[in-house]
Amino acid sequence: MAKASKSKPTAHYSFFESVERNFDKAAPFTDIKDKGILDQIKACNSVYSMKFPVKIADKVEVIEAYRVQHSHHKLPVKGGIRFSMDVNQDEVMALAALMTYKCAIVNVPFGGAKGGIKIDPKKLGVYDLEKITRRYTSELVKKNFIGPGIDVPAPDYGTGPREMSWIVDTYMSLRPGEIDAAGCVTGKPVTQGGVRGRTEATGLGVYYGVREMCDDTEMMKKLGMTVGLSDKTVVVQGLGNVGYHAAKYFHQSGASIVGIAEFEGAISNPKGLDIEAVVAFRKKTGSILNFPGAKNHKKSSEALELACDILIPAALENVINGDNAPKVKARIVAEAANGPLTPEADAILNKKGTVVIPDMYINAGGVTVSYFEWLKNLSHVRYGRMEKRFSENMNTSILGSIESLTGKKVSNAERKIILHGPDEVDLVHSGLEDTMMGSYHEIRDIWLKNKKITDMRTAAFVNSINKVGVSYMELGIFP
Repeated sequence: MAKASKSKPTAHYSFFESVERNFDKAAPFTDIKDKGILDQIKACNSVYSMKFPVKIADKVEVIEAYRVQHSHHKLPVKGGIRFSMDVNQDEVMALAALMTYKCAIVNVPFGGAKGGIKIDPKKLGVYDLEKITRRYTSELVKKNFIGPGIDVPAPDYGTGPREMSWIVDTYMSLRPGEIDAAGCVTGKPVTQGGVRGRTEATGLGVYYGVREMCDDTEMMKKLGMTVGLSDKTVVVQGLGNVGYHAAKYFHQSGASIVGIAEFEGAISNPKGLDIEAVVAFRKKTGSILNFPGAKNHKKSSEALELACDILIPAALENVINGDNAPKVKARIVAEAANGPLTPEADAILNKKGTVVIPDMYINAGGVTVSYFEWLKNLSHVRYGRMEKRFSENMNTSILGSIESLTGKKVSNAERKIILHGPDEVDLVHSGLEDTMMGSYHEIRDIWLKNKKITDMRTAAFVNSINKVGVSYMELGIFP
């Protein structure tokens, strides 16, 4: 009888262990040589695991929930709250760690945190969701795990402005008279202290980050691609908030959206798809399939293997793995979702020469604009209120002088653009654009200057670890 061949089992790592592996890979390239400081940066500082009863219908349900504060090198800590049956302590710890590194990368002065409640929001009524959210908030208040100067949650998977409004209302009722209470959470409705531009922030940030890479002559030469977005083909997996807005801005820039995937399947057209028309069609029919002029793909995952220049996985974790990574044809993969690549896929794509723009940078638009919202709540004034009219008056005076000197008049359309003073959304978009551009060049310079760093993710970790390490040392915690 022939002996069965012994194959080496594939190592399985938890989500948090995968983050730690990426940290350990980058640590030798950082400026920090003290192992104790590196261990402190890597560790989760506080883990709050809770269970509380909530009456659902006619019976009491015990709800499992978490809040993890990964790093206290800066306060407050910042991170979303997700509602999902997949929530567990390891996942929340991993996401909290990534928030620490993400905030450092985009120079947002927060430590990282994350929260989660193990429920399926689709199976619960609004009243039950409100009860659970408010009870969770009260539990956080009890243990001092929420507050504008302590820990500032935000929306994540399964949550949105509605849930954030419940959180801020509960917090205010338990902290009466606290003047900055609105800053205890971000992602709120504008009427409750939210900021204009938050809805599209993550998708727009993805666009700004990819655009900056495509405008980088040296990087495009490295990839054998032309400079700019106008001739690029894009595939977007996930037509939720992030995927839709990313696709929208790419389409507006002149790039061609050749593939779109959703849970019911995928569609493609090498000549391009009109994103707004696809959204309208799906709203009418309940599916993107059978969109006029497009080819159907029964499996959503097939879109990941379509021929394109840029692939944007903007939906679930681990959608690109060791099995399908060799079939990915894109030259640039932008991780708009959290953790869409497994470590095996990461290694395969890097070996192929595909540039993976890591999630901890490319989807940081949300936390960047959350920072702007937090600042707005602390200042108690809307962005643009002080300068809008002044800017318009100055622009009117300057334009009038130029027209008088030249004897020429601009058109009404041009006049409207020139005289326009910045609204809140204009300033938010401007701040986000500047953040994504500057952060890209920080990561890119580390990557290209150190020949031993083989991928952008490692360069991003090096950048963030250095910044967090400096903060810890300047705090005087270490001799």
